Amino acid sequence: MQDENNRNTIIFVVCAFLILMAYQFLVIEPANQKKAAEAKAKAATAQTAPANRPAVPLGPQVVSRDQAVAAAPRVPIATPALKGSLSLRGARIDDIYLVQYREKLPKTSPPVELLRPEGTPYAWFASTGWAGANIAGLPGDQTVWTLASGSVLAPGKPVTLTYANGQGLTFTRMIAVDDKYMFTVTDTVANTSGAPVTLAPFGSIQRRGVPEGLGRSSVVHEGGMGWLDGKRRPIKYAKWQKDGGGPAYDSLGGWIGITDHYWLAALIPAQNEQIRGQYRLTRAPDLNILDANYVGPARTIQSGAQVSHTVHVFAGAKQVQVLKDYQESLGVRNLDEAVDWGMLWFLTRPVYQFLSFIFQHVGNFGVAILVLTVVVRLVLFPLANKQYESMTKMKKVQPAMEELRKTFKDDPQKQQQELLALYQREKVNPLAGCLPLLLTIPVFFALFKVLQISIEMRHAPFYGFIKDLSAPDPTTIFNLFGLIPWDPGTAPLIGSLLAYGTPPGFLHIGVMAILYGITTWLTTAMSPPAPDPTQQRIFQLMPILFTFIMAQFPIGLLLYYTWSNILTALQQYVIMRRFKVDNPIDRLIAKLTGQGAAVG
Repeated sequence: MQDENNRNTIIFVVCAFLILMAYQFLVIEPANQKKAAEAKAKAATAQTAPANRPAVPLGPQVVSRDQAVAAAPRVPIATPALKGSLSLRGARIDDIYLVQYREKLPKTSPPVELLRPEGTPYAWFASTGWAGANIAGLPGDQTVWTLASGSVLAPGKPVTLTYANGQGLTFTRMIAVDDKYMFTVTDTVANTSGAPVTLAPFGSIQRRGVPEGLGRSSVVHEGGMGWLDGKRRPIKYAKWQKDGGGPAYDSLGGWIGITDHYWLAALIPAQNEQIRGQYRLTRAPDLNILDANYVGPARTIQSGAQVSHTVHVFAGAKQVQVLKDYQESLGVRNLDEAVDWGMLWFLTRPVYQFLSFIFQHVGNFGVAILVLTVVVRLVLFPLANKQYESMTKMKKVQPAMEELRKTFKDDPQKQQQELLALYQREKVNPLAGCLPLLLTIPVFFALFKVLQISIEMRHAPFYGFIKDLSAPDPTTIFNLFGLIPWDPGTAPLIGSLLAYGTPPGFLHIGVMAILYGITTWLTTAMSPPAPDPTQQRIFQLMPILFTFIMAQFPIGLLLYYTWSNILTALQQYVIMRRFKVDNPIDRLIAKLTGQGAAVG
């Protein structure tokens, strides 16, 4: 009966593995190919669209990026961190590249594109202005402003735009930018109409459609993000598009915007001003318009008077220290909450700060990961030591436990009594290793989160073949890690399962994943075996299964887990030698040297 259970367990695991492969090959891959074909068709349509099509359509994307940029007069933007242009049509910030970051690893890769004009695929832009009921002539999306002063928007060189509506209202917009990612937009309205008018300032970050693949991460938040009414107000892209946005939040100051994994576009109104912030959704043909916006309090402008309103617009990378500097200089609350610290933020934040400190001193993010792992291991050493001592004692009495189970296999009550007596004689507590393990789990979850959110890991090299810690392992066992000049992704039928990408094919197993699997097996082999043979078979197969799962993650995470496994195995080995317990390392050494497997 036991042999039949073992056979059934193995059959189940093998079948589950085959089902995963079949799902990848028959479902996921055809869906990816279909989406890629649709995206290619849309891109081709955009490139061939006539130049006389509207530059700002409320509907499907119809023009290329170059066409949209050329369709309106513009003011160039040039800073150490940004390049692009400001559109005079609508006076929008809608053309931004991050010059310090590249789309892909090669140095010839273009800079990361953050904002893009309306009318292009997946437009993303920032607008500010005034709203008022029954007031004609307010500047809108199609209003072309006049460049009154300045020629290039750069640090220390603001530009001033003007617009007169011909009905007694003159609008002036001064835009400044610093050397990082912050724009300062000051809107002024002068009233010479002969009658009072009531206007309310507003700001809007819009995204017209969500690029394929965004918002799917279960680890890092992507979508709407803000700090309103004293709380973090996130909304994922999927929920935003499904539910149509969310409630309005009345807030004293705060901020609101849209974020991806590493990038953020956000509006920061005056922090002493009462605003109403909201995520909205407008459904247009073949397009969802996602709008993170705020409206300030209405103000009445008497004839012959003028009022001003200032808002800051952040458009850049989520560098934690930069966000904190803006918090201090602008008095904005919790701008660094744009980084997804997670539920364990009280651990994630200090771990990130310490990792950044190490990185500043060692200069290599991979080395910083190794050093951090060692430090964490040292801090947790007493707990881990207690856990491993308990596990080692359990492993030492394992033969006696097996003998008792065989002797009293037909008398469970007597068997339990004898096992308890054995524990008392040998001073073994089977539960002694559980509490230390439970206490260390949150720390390692926090480390996992930190490595996912750290922009410093993006495109960060380590040594040798590891050129980008944020990407999957580029090597694969199927071409002997590059020794054979062949791309496994071109293989008939199963190429998609072997291909390198983000994420890679399910069977793309690199050298770091294999090292992770070996070290995981080693730590498992050094632990006490499960009492049930079926459970033992499952635990023996777990390192193989986790090797395939972890191969999908960034290699920086694999580096951390592999190094952590090595340190765990070393600690276990020292304790097992001290208690004179047989272990796989000694058995391997004995086999290689041809000596006996004696321990001690």
